[in-house]
Amino acid sequence: MSDELGPDSQGKIVVFGAKRIRRAWLDDEWFFSVVDIIAALTDSENPRNYWNMMKARERRGSGVQLSTLCVQLKLPSADGKSYKTDCVNTEAAFRIIQSIPSPKAEPFKQWLASVGYQRVQEIENPELAQQRMRELYKQKGYPDDWIEKRVRRIAVRDELTDEWRKRGIAEHNEFAILTAEIAKATFGLTPSDYKKLKGLQRENLRDHMTGLELIFTMLGEAATTEIARNRDAQGFDPNRQAAREGGSVAGNARRQLEAKSGRKVVSRQNYLIDKPQTKRLPRSNEDD
Repeated sequence: MSDELGPDSQGKIVVFGAKRIRRAWLDDEWFFSVVDIIAALTDSENPRNYWNMMKARERRGSGVQLSTLCVQLKLPSADGKSYKTDCVNTEAAFRIIQSIPSPKAEPFKQWLASVGYQRVQEIENPELAQQRMRELYKQKGYPDDWIEKRVRRIAVRDELTDEWRKRGIAEHNEFAILTAEIAKATFGLTPSDYKKLKGLQRENLRDHMTGLELIFTMLGEAATTEIARNRDAQGFDPNRQAAREGGSVAGNARRQLEAKSGRKVVSRQNYLIDKPQTKRLPRSNEDD
């Protein structure tokens, strides 16, 4: 059973086997979705119902209120919205796992301990996170030059989203709108249209871009950051204008290259390594 971490830049999704585990960083530690843990250990078709029955069983049997181990944190759902979800830290997760009869329990405990330890290491030495990311992409079959562009692009994106937060932009919906404005001005396509072009579904669009597409994505987002910062754009509308103009900087550069090279930058090519498409890189929030 695989225990690799997903290359999600914010670290909000990790993978145990074929199951995605959502998590959130709070008070210097990770909190994991309980229903995702149950889905990974039981293969239940309705892990939320399993969790409710499990709480009732423990309350009747041992008198333990498992809900007291949890905090409710907003996590993204399949419909793209975020909802309050029961989450537990590593210590509480070990307690809950004890109540789940599963042959996967011991491998999951080892995986969970590894995830927490890796995060502590990465806080002390941030370069470790990038090293692990590079190794994961190498395992997936990506070439070194593409990996370097991808890592750099993540840094550019993080700088932009940090700037948006400082300027009063709400995450999720507003991030998605501004990202779409940059993409449309850069490539003439929104992220959702771009995914359709490349035949993607829930995969991270950036993980399937060519090197040139990554470069122009970086240019559009770096230009947006610079414009918003220099104008001291505050609130949604001024930052939306900055996003359009930043994307236009990259869009103009793209068109100039296409005119000189005689070749389109926007491509159906992607880096889907596994054929048929059964093992996909987890979705991150970069397309939002």
